[in-house]
Parts: sequence; C-alpha cells; structure tokens
Amino acid sequence: MKKAVLFSLWGGVVTPHLSQTFQKFEESAGISRGFIKNVIAKLGSENALYCLEKGKVTLTQMIPEFEAECQKVAADQGLSLPAQFSAQKLFSDVGQVEFNKPVLDAAAVLRRHGIATCVLANIWVDDTDQRDGVARILSVLECRFDLVVRSCYAGVRIPEPDIFTNALEKLAVKPQEAVWLDVDEESVKAAGVLGMTAVQVKDITEALKEIQNLTGIEVTSDLQPPSCDPENVSHGYVNIKPGVRIHYVDMGDGPPVLLCHGFPESWFSWRYQIPALADAGFRVLALDMKGYGDTTAPPDIEEYSQEQIMLVSKTNPCKFIGIPQVTLVGHDWGGALVWNMAQFHSERVRAVASLNTPLFPVDPKTNPMEKLKAMPIFDYQIYFQKPGVAEAELEKNLKRTFKLMFIASNETVYLSVPKASPNQLDCGLFVGSPDDPARSAILSESALQCYVQQFTKSGFRGPLNWYRNGERNWRWMCSRPRGKIMMPALMVTAGKDPVLLPAFATGMENLVRQHLCYSSIMLMPAELNKILISWLKETHQKASIPVHPKL
Repeated sequence: MKKAVLFSLWGGVVTPHLSQTFQKFEESAGISRGFIKNVIAKLGSENALYCLEKGKVTLTQMIPEFEAECQKVAADQGLSLPAQFSAQKLFSDVGQVEFNKPVLDAAAVLRRHGIATCVLANIWVDDTDQRDGVARILSVLECRFDLVVRSCYAGVRIPEPDIFTNALEKLAVKPQEAVWLDVDEESVKAAGVLGMTAVQVKDITEALKEIQNLTGIEVTSDLQPPSCDPENVSHGYVNIKPGVRIHYVDMGDGPPVLLCHGFPESWFSWRYQIPALADAGFRVLALDMKGYGDTTAPPDIEEYSQEQIMLVSKTNPCKFIGIPQVTLVGHDWGGALVWNMAQFHSERVRAVASLNTPLFPVDPKTNPMEKLKAMPIFDYQIYFQKPGVAEAELEKNLKRTFKLMFIASNETVYLSVPKASPNQLDCGLFVGSPDDPARSAILSESALQCYVQQFTKSGFRGPLNWYRNGERNWRWMCSRPRGKIMMPALMVTAGKDPVLLPAFATGMENLVRQHLCYSSIMLMPAELNKILISWLKETHQKASIPVHPKL
C-alpha cells in the first residue's frame, strides 16, 4: 500500500521545466539550442549549476562562474557568445514559473486521505536582487505539501540516491511504499533502483491517473481547495480594550481582506478561502469574532450588540494591520456585521461582501422581535433569547451538537426547531435527534475536533448573546443616519439555505449603489473562491490597487 507520493519540482509541480527555460533563453539570446545543457554536461558533476544546487555557492557567487564556463565552452567550439548573453537574466527568468494547479489539487486530495506528499527541488540559495521568484515558489510549496526537500540544504540533488533516501526517512516510509513523479528519465530510473514506484510524466493528466491507480484515491475528481492547518498558520492577538482580546489568523501579502464568520463557527470556517485568497494576491485576516474561540468572551449581553462589535471591527483590524481601509467579507452574523460596517463606518471599508446574509432595511415602526415571532423559520432565535437555556443544550455534548448542525443540504435534517409559543420555547433544538448522529460528508473528523476544541474554551454564551441584542441593535440603528451603500458590494446567496432565503435579497438594489448579486443552488468551496477572487480582483483593479498573485 502506497503511503507517500513524491513530486519533482521541475518535473510536474511547476511549468516550464528548467530545460525549457534554458531553451527559451537560448532563442532570445541568439545562441544555438542545447548550448547550456552542453556546457553542464561537458563540465561534469562540478559544474557551477550543480554546485549551486548542492548549496556549495549562492546564486550571486555562481553567476560569474557560470558565465565563465559558458565562455570557455563557446571558445572551445569556436563560438562567440552574443553581447546580450547574461546568466543573471537567465536565472531571473527561471523564477518566473507557473504552478500546475491539477498537481496542487491532487496533492491536497492525497493529504486529506492520509497520503504524505513531498516535493524534491533542485533549487538554490538566491541572494540576488530578484530573489522574489524563489521565495514565491517556496511559499506555495510549504503550504501545499507535507515536506519540501531543497537540494541546496540537503547537499545532494536529483537524481542522486541520497536525496530520495533523505526524503523517505523524514516521511518515515519505505521505498516500496512511495511513488515518484518526474519528467526526467534518469531520475525515474534512480528512484526505481531504490525500490520506489516511479512514474515518468509525459502528460500531467495521465500521470495523475497513474497516481490514482497506485493509491486508490480519485485525485482527479475529489478536488477541494487546500485548507488551513491550525497548527501551521500565523496566529495573532490584539487587545481592543481592557479585558478584551481579539484572535486572528493572518496569511498572504497585498490588499487586506478581513473575514468575519457567523454562528456557530470560528476563523476555521474560512479554512478553504484563506489559502486561495492569499495565493490570489491578498492579505487575508480571519477573526475569531467576539465570544468565539481564542477571542475574549465577556459574559454581559450588551457586549455583543452591533454597536459594541463594530467598535471592535472599525478600530482594531485596521490598527493591527496598519492601514486605513479593509475589504470586509462576512457570513451569517458576520454578514450582518459587514453590512452595518459599510453603512455606519464606511470610511474604514473599501468594499463589502456578504455570504447568505442580505442587507435588510431598518423599519423604525416595527420592533424586530415582533417580526421574528411572525416568521416560523426564525423560531430558533426566540429559543435562544433566555440566557442559559440553549447553552445547556448545546454544550451538553459538543460532538453531537456540531454533527447535528453541520450537515449538507442533501442529508437528513435532524434539528427540531422549537415553535415560538410560550410553552414550547424551552423544548430544545435536538429533540428526537440521535444521541450519536452520523458525521456529515462536509465535516471531516479533524474539522469536528477543531470545533469541539474551540468551543470547549468559552462555550456558547458569547455566540448566543449575539442573538440577544435584537431590540438594542434596532434602536441603535434607527438612531443613525442611513443612506445607500456607495462602495463596491457583493451579495452571494445559496439556494438551499433553509433560513436566509435567496428571496430576502430582493430589493437590495435600492440600498446598495454598486451591487453585484451571485446566486448558486449549492455553493461549494472552490466555486465560492472563484466568485470572491474574481470580484476582489475586479474591485481592486478599478481602484488602481495592484494585486500580485502567487499562483
């Protein structure tokens, strides 16, 4: 049984291959095709490139040596190198690669199924002024694969046997348990001699099908975006007032995008969006909202009013990232918050997007609690009003709670939403539900454990207090001046949301000037990422804000 799949950096993970970059450079410089490969071959194992890849020299040290080697071989052949020949230019071009997304997606699928993934990279220490290319490559690899072995640190390069054994030892697998992929025939033979199953890549699609045959995992169909590992992502904290500290996760560089989750979630709910948005060229900050996870959970109900929550949002995300404006993206309660931020603190918001939660107009004449009682789909919010009642039920068995709450639209709905009548308000959400329900296909075991761990810290009181400020929020919003939201805005609806119905978004065009609405029957992570990235790029390009994707 295969336990690990190892990929060659230049043999499938990135394109073009190193040899193709050399050929393109030869064409542009006006020298004969294959000249650089010939230089490397003539000088044997101690040529400048191999010394570079083995970490014996840095790139700045290697460039004059490589140019001297090229000049010597050219002279031996009676050739004269053109004036535009430049090793500096050659190696700056090498860093301008694109990633083979099917390979990255396949690696993510393998990891989810417990198969270790590794990249072996013939790469160097880049200390030039244009070292961002290598940095970009490594930053993507280290997020997407379990192990990256760099030849310049290992002291050996592909196809030397020691680089394979080095990786296998670190992965704790035997050669017979590993698969190797590369375009290079020599490395494929070397891996096979060690006992690895070696696949020569001639076509990426066919190579991935072979991986599928060898592992039994459908890497070409079970494609979810890569997700964040809580143990391998940057965490930060900021004190927003005495006794209240906000926890956030931070990834990427570029224009800032702040993600605000809903109930009953955490920053981890954005695990599929964070890497995708970061790769697209944005700095992504995902908060544990007030009352959740590693953020402080004050006991007082008033602490969770929209006015108080917005005081957190308008000052501190901007303060801790050191810029005046952010683009806000919210889901569920986070969606309500970002709409209110866009209305009442518009100077701090560049653009706003909401998932599922539409912008509801404020009616000064109608108490919102009366509206809730008139709409049966919101009966659960009536049940949440009495402090301590819902907390007791939801905290009794956290595993059961999240198994019952996080289900796919095509799965059995177990929740028994209480009716809004006085004698039934305390009946509970889970009446008649199994004591040990099956875990949904959309909730992995590791994700379940993550949510249980987070809610063990501070429970459900803080999250439920968001629901206990309906009238207080209404009175505050009625006291504030309101106009159209003038900034770019995105509304994404999900056709199978049983509570926040797509129909609720009808009429939003009267409240938002630059309004784009996207509807989907069943919104999957990859589809959502595509929608968000497209909108974010368009929004920032119109504002002449540069976005530099990693991928």
